[in-house]
Parts: sequence; structure tokens; C-alpha cells
Amino acid sequence: MIKAIFFDWFNTLARYEPPREELHSQALKVFGIKVSPEEILPGLLEADSYFFEENAHSPIAKREPKEQAVVWARYQQMVVEGAGAKVDQELLPKIMKKVGELFKETRWTLFDDALPTLKELKQQNFIIGLLSNFDKDMNPIFHELSLEPYLDFAVTSKEVGADKPNPLIFQTALQRAGVDASEAVHVGDQYKIDVVGARGVGITPILIDRYNFRPEINDCPRIRSLFELSDYLKP
Repeated sequence: MIKAIFFDWFNTLARYEPPREELHSQALKVFGIKVSPEEILPGLLEADSYFFEENAHSPIAKREPKEQAVVWARYQQMVVEGAGAKVDQELLPKIMKKVGELFKETRWTLFDDALPTLKELKQQNFIIGLLSNFDKDMNPIFHELSLEPYLDFAVTSKEVGADKPNPLIFQTALQRAGVDASEAVHVGDQYKIDVVGARGVGITPILIDRYNFRPEINDCPRIRSLFELSDYLKP
């Protein structure tokens, strides 16, 4: 019987506002590269997967500055090429700097299905936890977005000193929830860190694929919206 539901944060419960694809589109336009936000999105999602897998292999924040620069340059290149455009290598650092400037004006916002889903789960007496590779205190964000009544706890990589898919972050969540792995479900958008990570400790994974980016995944439930989650929680 499922007693606890764990959620990833980015692209699961929340996103940036304005959306990242709009910011990348704006940044590229400055350098004469005209691609729409819709064209940006596929490369952005592919770049996300690359970044998270690289980070799982070796935390990027702990690498030498030159190594970090290589990862971020490759990330930006994937975004551009995913939109069908080309860019000179020497231009990548300038594009990244511009993207960084635009991101300073962003804020967190919840997906439309997040709060209604959390409210429903809380009414059904599920234990609700958040698991995130976040390196800052998230409590101010929870307060701003009125999430505090619906989250029983949050476990971040800053707190435990390990990023998903490291077992420690999932095991810590199980301890906080006071449940066995067989009694928990984890919902996240990244296959290798959310699905594989949760499954590695015995937690049932559910992949949320909001943009239909991973249609080939068939070894775990794949949902397009959190409103579909209830179908997998019935006794």
C-alpha cells in the first residue's frame, strides 16, 4: 500500500517564469540567431539530460573551472543545435553570459497541475516529500508559493551532501516519511536520476514527461500531467 509520494522539483512541480526557452530565444537573437521558443525546447530538454547525467557522474560544482566551462559550453551548443541552428564555438561563452543575465529576472512558478494535485494528496492523507538536487535553502520558495501546508518535508542535495541518483537522498526521504521503500512512489522528469535512482532503493518510480520528450520509456509509468498520478495510487 502506498503511503508516501515524493516529488522532484524542477520540471515536475515548478518551472521558471519567464520560461527558459523564451530566455534562450531572446539571448540568441542578440547575436543574430533567430529561433523561436518552441524550436528551442527540444534541444533544451536534451541539454538538461546531458547536464544531469554529467552531474551524477561527477558533481559539476566541484569540478575545476575549466571543466565546468566545457560542460556549460556543450550544454549551450546542444540548445542551439537542437533548434536547428549553428553557432561558432567562440560565441558560446557570450551567449551563456547573456542567458545568465536574463535569468536574474526569473522567478519560480508552479505548474497548473501542481497545487491541485498536492491538495488532493494531502486530503487523502498521503505523506508528501520533495527531493531535489538543489544547493540552497528552499523554504523561502515554499513560503512564496504557498506550498508549506502541503509538504511534510523536503530533502535537498545541499542538506545530505549528495545528488540524485545517489541512494542517500532517497533513503533520507524514506526515513523522514517513516515508510518502507515499497510504500513510496517518486515522481520526477529525469529518467536516469529520478527513475533509476528511486528504483535503485526499491521506490516505485513514475516519470513525468510533460513535453512528450521520452516516448520510448516503457519500463515505468509515464505521465504527461500530475492529474494522471491518481491512476497509479489506487489500492
